[in-house]
Formats: sequence, structure tokens, C-alpha cells
Amino acid sequence: MPKVLVVDDTVSELEVLSRILQKANIEVIQATNGEDAIAMILSDPPDLVVLDVIMPGMNGFEVIRELRANHKTAKLPVIFCSQKNTQIDYSWGLDMGADAYLSKPIDSQQFISTIQRFLSRV
Repeated sequence: MPKVLVVDDTVSELEVLSRILQKANIEVIQATNGEDAIAMILSDPPDLVVLDVIMPGMNGFEVIRELRANHKTAKLPVIFCSQKNTQIDYSWGLDMGADAYLSKPIDSQQFISTIQRFLSRV
């Protein structure tokens, strides 16, 4: 069973995304901040990361910058899922190394199809 780390500081968003993934038979682990996400990824790497952008402390852009700089995590699929939804946000997220950028509120069909597309590559 594939394992996905969902990182979001809003508990309700974390739960919604997790439930969608669990219904698709995907194992979910959760983190509520960037620092914990990095620690979890380094200790037991998931198959994919769903990452919020706006978080206190280490934001999503800082997390992906750190992941892409580490040879052990540089190729880990990362999908941004954020309320920041301007064209500049999308471009910036993809330029930072995200594999995809989805806007909240999330469309569950688009979310699952995006996740499955990247999980099929690992």
C-alpha cells in the first residue's frame, strides 16, 4: 500500500485530505508543520508528500527547498495543496520543484487522480 505524508497546519484540512486518500486505499501519515514533516521524511520516507504552503515556522516553500537540496529526498514527489492560488503561486511552486500544485478547496477527483499519477511512477 502506498504511503503519503500530508502536511497542513489546519487540522480540518489535514483530516479532509487524509480521508480522501484513505478512501482510495492509500496509507496516510500526518504532520502539522514543516519541521516535523522533514523529520518524518528523513526517518521513514513516504512515497509522496502533500504539502501546504502557508504554515507557521517553516512554510511549504522552505520545506521543498530543503527536500530538493538533499540527495536522499530530491526525487520525492511533492504536491502543493494550498489556498494560495494565483498564477504566480502556481509558477513559484513548480519552479521550487513541486511536481504539481492544487488549489483549496480541493476537488477530490482531481486530487486523487493527481496523487495516483505520481504514485504510479514510484
